[in-house]
Amino acid sequence: MPAHFPRVIVIVLDSVGIGELPDADAYGDRGSNTLGNIAARVPLAIPHLRSLGLDALCPIGGVPTAAPRGARARLAEASPGKDSVTGHWELMGIVLEKPFPTFPHGFPAEVIAAFEAGIGRRSIGNVVASGTAIIDRLGPEHERTGCPIVYTSADSVFQIAAHESVIPVPELYRMCEVAFDLVGRGMGVGRVIARPFVGSEGAYRRTANRHDYALDPFADTLLDLLTRQGTPVLAIGKVQDLFAGRGIPRAVHTASDADGMRALHEAMATQPDGLIFANLVDFDTQYGHRNDTAGYAANLERFDAWLGTFLPTLQPTDLLVITADHGNDPTTPSTDHAREYVPALLVGGRVRAGVDLGTRETFADLGQTLAANFGVGPLAHGRSFLEALVVDPA
Repeated sequence: MPAHFPRVIVIVLDSVGIGELPDADAYGDRGSNTLGNIAARVPLAIPHLRSLGLDALCPIGGVPTAAPRGARARLAEASPGKDSVTGHWELMGIVLEKPFPTFPHGFPAEVIAAFEAGIGRRSIGNVVASGTAIIDRLGPEHERTGCPIVYTSADSVFQIAAHESVIPVPELYRMCEVAFDLVGRGMGVGRVIARPFVGSEGAYRRTANRHDYALDPFADTLLDLLTRQGTPVLAIGKVQDLFAGRGIPRAVHTASDADGMRALHEAMATQPDGLIFANLVDFDTQYGHRNDTAGYAANLERFDAWLGTFLPTLQPTDLLVITADHGNDPTTPSTDHAREYVPALLVGGRVRAGVDLGTRETFADLGQTLAANFGVGPLAHGRSFLEALVVDPA
């Protein structure tokens, strides 16, 4: 049976959560509401997102849209955790039984010793820290000594920061591969991340040469099933890294959200069917982790303005999905991800406009819906809402 939507575009607005989950207190995230708390402080000019029904999912000020042009759902995360790998995997059909391990006091001494033996030099840091704060604090020592900066966060990550003139990017990647063997394959840590930076003391800045090393998904995802069937899959942004390349025959890496939005426009002209799966990471890395409420609000408005140019490029049979992977409320004291619901805004010529698909028990409902659309699966988790979504499901 032909797909109701031959081409599906999924855009993950990294960290744009819409309110605390019932278990948020267990994660230290009581009161987190990334979108709602930003809107309470900064009047948001996001008419296109409003037109799709965003303000029906989360109060963002102003008069709610009377007749949204899209369908909407509020997605709850069934997996334990609140990191990007967990969120993206669940969107594509994997629900974790246990969280990836975290290290709130840094990594054990024996792990750091093994890492240093593998890279042939000493490291500094090994603390929980914000990525921008740690390079400001330890950048000068790193430049003097040549020791890479190791740090982690509330997420399951082993991050290595290095100045590009001190440790060239290829060497930093080699160090990350050593670390991934130790803590990824060896201990089940979700990601090792290369964090290169440039500049001088007091004016360091991270570069676009970031690279994520993630575990292989533990089971088939929608991406695997589509690729196995021969349905085109294109990943934009950090999506390929989050799935360790599994089920992703084509990928475009991006330097910024603006770069990602440009790549999305280009993909519309070059990929007429299948799945286009994009992550826009600046919401999280540039604004959420830096508690920059005004910057986060401005980025929402930039995306909304771009969305106004993107929506007219949709074909009548396309499906556009706008969602997120977790929260990262810049208005709270924490600079870490937040345990939140995420939105699912769905629009297309065959979408039942204005339909409220309710609160879903798992992000995987989206993956299961897309699996049903493309005639693959079913996935191991999630319930399809395809019939409720399509104007004429027959």
